Amino acid sequence: MSFDDDVKVKDDAREGEIVTFAASTMTELRRSAETVRPVPEKRGTQALAAAIRQRLDWTRLPGLRPRQEDTSTYGARVIRRVSLFVLLPTLVVALYLFGFASNQYVAEAQFTVRGNVEPMEQISLGQYTNLIQKHNSQDSFIVRDYINSQSMVESLEKSIGLSKMFSRQEADFWTRFDPRDPIEDLTQYWRKHVDAHIDSISGVIRLSVRAFTPEDALTIAREVVARSETLINNISKRAQADMVVQAEADAKTAQDRLSKAHLALQAFRNQWGVIDPVKSAEGTLTTLTILRKEKLKAENDLQVLRSSTLDERSRSIQTLVANIAAIDQQMKTLQDEMTNSGAVAGGPNLTEALLQYEGLLVERTIAEKLEESAHLLLDRARVAASKQHIFLATFVPPVLPTDSLYPERGHTLLVAFFCFCVLWSSSSLLIAGIRDQRM
Repeated sequence: MSFDDDVKVKDDAREGEIVTFAASTMTELRRSAETVRPVPEKRGTQALAAAIRQRLDWTRLPGLRPRQEDTSTYGARVIRRVSLFVLLPTLVVALYLFGFASNQYVAEAQFTVRGNVEPMEQISLGQYTNLIQKHNSQDSFIVRDYINSQSMVESLEKSIGLSKMFSRQEADFWTRFDPRDPIEDLTQYWRKHVDAHIDSISGVIRLSVRAFTPEDALTIAREVVARSETLINNISKRAQADMVVQAEADAKTAQDRLSKAHLALQAFRNQWGVIDPVKSAEGTLTTLTILRKEKLKAENDLQVLRSSTLDERSRSIQTLVANIAAIDQQMKTLQDEMTNSGAVAGGPNLTEALLQYEGLLVERTIAEKLEESAHLLLDRARVAASKQHIFLATFVPPVLPTDSLYPERGHTLLVAFFCFCVLWSSSSLLIAGIRDQRM
């Protein structure tokens, strides 16, 4: 081996030692860099929050793999997400609609409340105002609310077994009613399957009933119409009965008032001893008129005798003077009976009697008129009670359905697909916005 070769071998050995030392030095520096953390100058809120997020990062927990970057294209990611969040739920809905959802049949009926109905409050709708005032009655709303009430559900449950109809084997697991549930749940289920709508213009009530068999839908619709008609008949009969009872009470009151007026007149006659004070007063006035005429004649005769040559003590003059005095006494007595309290004459006071008697006559006249009017109203009420003023007119009776209208599979599937698309797009936009805020 030459000198040059020896030098070359030594140089190679030296270079190997340098490389080994450099590798060990880099390893120590990397380990030191991983273990030694720089101390920030200021520990603010943002730095503290970043440190907490770094410590709570689920990818740093033991046993979990670190997050792997998605290397697929954007189109592939969109297709995968649409398939997972839109197409897959839509497929599940389609599977239920076309594979498990049971058919529901609808029986419809149309009827209205006819007769002397009382309009509701004034509603200004232009040319339709008069129609609404004519047809939009309170009884129609009573029928609608009765159809949706728990009373209707209880009566149908007792008569036709409503819960059994809604829990048949034909119904699927999602729409079937559990007969063990309380009556309140059955009422809520009933309101979802039965609809009673009032047309505000014509006042027509449109009834639609959904059931899982055509026979059940027809049976329920007929029972609802029959019980609504029974309700209207009961309301009409009760109103008519109340009208007759009120008319009878008014007639009884008027008759009692007339009886009291007659008894008051009888008590007055017994108190004053006069049958008719008016006629008595007329007789007294007639007597006074006659006495005045007689007195006038006697005074004229006395004046004639005194103007003659007869002595004042003559029999003729004395007779005329006594006659005039008697007439004055009679006139005074009659006037006292009519004007004063009768303390002097000891007789009744016709003025007070006339005043009291006129009041009693007015009361009797009013009582007679009221009694006559009350009996007339009673007769009219009895005649009206024999007629049915309010009744339920069914012009479209329920018929047996032949084809199922529910569930609307195509429409429901399109709505579900649209809803899933909206939810996925909204969620994607929300997540993208949150990620942009983090960056």
